[in-house]
Amino acid sequence: MNLAPLPLTSAVGAFLLAFPALFSIVNPVGSSLIFHQVTTGKTRAERVVLARKIGVYSLIVLLGSLWLGGYVLTFFGVSLGALRIGGGLVVAIRAWALLMEPEQQEGRKATDAAPAQDAAADVAFFPLTMPFTTGPGSISVAIALSSQRPESGGGALAFFGGLSVAALCISVLVWICYRSSDRIIGFLGSGGARVMSRLVAFLLLCVGVQIISTGVESMAANLLRHAAG
Repeated sequence: MNLAPLPLTSAVGAFLLAFPALFSIVNPVGSSLIFHQVTTGKTRAERVVLARKIGVYSLIVLLGSLWLGGYVLTFFGVSLGALRIGGGLVVAIRAWALLMEPEQQEGRKATDAAPAQDAAADVAFFPLTMPFTTGPGSISVAIALSSQRPESGGGALAFFGGLSVAALCISVLVWICYRSSDRIIGFLGSGGARVMSRLVAFLLLCVGVQIISTGVESMAANLLRHAAG
């Protein structure tokens, strides 16, 4: 039986690569607990409105990073192989930090979102979307994922389609988890959310290693072609 992973030139293969990586770094379930904590002064109706806005803003940030991030770096002369290795290292380092010190990561997120408690203005984009929900870590992971695009143009559309669907699913989960944060607290509690954070961080670490290995293979193939030429 052939158990090889689906190719990234297929939308399903790209989705299966991107969804666990984005879910791990955004962590909608764990973040919803902090969201509820920093919006305790707001009514449930206000939290529902905020959750919807954050979901939309998160989708815009993720799509922009996925579609444009890799091409921007390539424009500045970064080869695709180097981009994959660098992006994979960033993903792996972020995953290791999440895996080893989830409490510290949660504390940082709470600090990022703290101004939302007292601000009278619309706080949906800053600080509740940037940097609380989709901060530098999420953007760097999205750029690393975009570096996995096929070198030939044939499967690029399907690849980015799969990434876009993954970003849409993450944004919908952010909206659902944030608007249901009170129920999630009752069901999971902080301990259950921390266990889930460790599990998804391990998945993210595996994705980072996979991206690095793809970059190494790409650079090795290029070196062999130059040597043969």
